[in-house]
Amino acid sequence: MPVIDSDKSEAEGLLSIAKLMMVSARTAPKSGGRDDIETVLVFGEEKDRIADEMDEMASERNLKGFTRDSKNLRDSAAVLLIGVEGTKSFGMNCGACGFKTCKEFEEAARRRGQDFTGPNCIFKSLDLGIALGSAAKTAMDHNADNRIMYRIGTAAMRLGFTKKSSVVMGIPISAKGKSIYFDRP
Repeated sequence: MPVIDSDKSEAEGLLSIAKLMMVSARTAPKSGGRDDIETVLVFGEEKDRIADEMDEMASERNLKGFTRDSKNLRDSAAVLLIGVEGTKSFGMNCGACGFKTCKEFEEAARRRGQDFTGPNCIFKSLDLGIALGSAAKTAMDHNADNRIMYRIGTAAMRLGFTKKSSVVMGIPISAKGKSIYFDRP
């Protein structure tokens, strides 16, 4: 009679859930149906490289939040990176980016800030938020603990895990007896 160990089964299940989260991010509604979302699934040693980078950033910036979040990432089975190529304009001339027209926005110099590249189109930023929410909901629907984390995205970008995104967030997932992402010190 075969026996399936819970640790192995849960790890495999979490990777399956993470792949479903990627589908949710991809199929989430996008402004004008234009898809500039990027998703990357990271686990194993590569996931721990991101946590190491977060520890480095904590030291550089003297910010304990990076250390706290790196511990969460190490304790997670995987992390889904979701980013957007927000430096593309949507073409509405709304001015939310700080420019009067999309033409001005498109002609503006792209500058790397401490974490992300900007300016970013508000519609692309909204698309990122919707994709993140859709992916987090899929994790929740499958009872995988998760939390959207800014700091994971910044470290992943520094390491070059994404290729086209100007803004990236991470959603780590785990299956423990109690969610590791809340009631954190």
